[in-house]
Amino acid sequence: MTEQIFKGYVALVTGAAGGIGLATANAYAEAGAAVALLDMDEAGVVRAAEGLTTAGHKALGLRCDISQEDQVKAAIEQTVSTLGGLDLACNNAGIHVPSVETADAASQDFDRAIAVNLRGVWNCMKYELAYMRQQRRGAIVNVSSNSGLAGIAGLGAYTASKHGVIGLTKSAALEYATKGIRINVVCPGPVMTPMVDKALKDHPESVQAVIDSIPLGRLGQADEIASSIIWLSSSAASFAIGSVLVVDGGYTAR
Repeated sequence: MTEQIFKGYVALVTGAAGGIGLATANAYAEAGAAVALLDMDEAGVVRAAEGLTTAGHKALGLRCDISQEDQVKAAIEQTVSTLGGLDLACNNAGIHVPSVETADAASQDFDRAIAVNLRGVWNCMKYELAYMRQQRRGAIVNVSSNSGLAGIAGLGAYTASKHGVIGLTKSAALEYATKGIRINVVCPGPVMTPMVDKALKDHPESVQAVIDSIPLGRLGQADEIASSIIWLSSSAASFAIGSVLVVDGGYTAR
């Protein structure tokens, strides 16, 4: 049984209906936390929360479009009122947009990538931090990507949004380091999630080329990313402030 390092804590995870978000929500719950799961997929996130409840954990599933500030505010308020607080947050939700050369890219795809992947993280941190600074404690882990560390041809909008998450994380980490709140960022490489599975079906040759370029020779698993998020959320990482933890099978080490 997992050590109950988060017993009595409340955690919030976005993009929690599947993939890294669901694996992280499960890991927080196994470590003793009550968990609010947020996702655009209402049926999926409610089902995920019910699964945790059935397993004996305390969980709340909420539909939330993180690109909409009012929805984020309402979801965090409901988390606090229903679960009794907010101590931990993993801002994981994100989207991909079509792979295309910059000159051929659609402006609406760029806007949507920024709205969800970057503005969405900002929306979440804004209201998470507003609560956490009152209690002068908390830990936030944002999920960027190895695309936040290097350019990826054809993925300009996605890459820009993920670079932005790292900068946003570092700036906020400096603001709240003396206020009892730690903010860090994880950069996963390609992980077998529903989003990557869809990309594999839509663009098999492109995705296979990415897999072939990973030194470890395979895609990551959601649990492997979740474990790094749990570590950054815990007191074991008490000296980590504004850090960028890369978990990508060696992809960016080349």
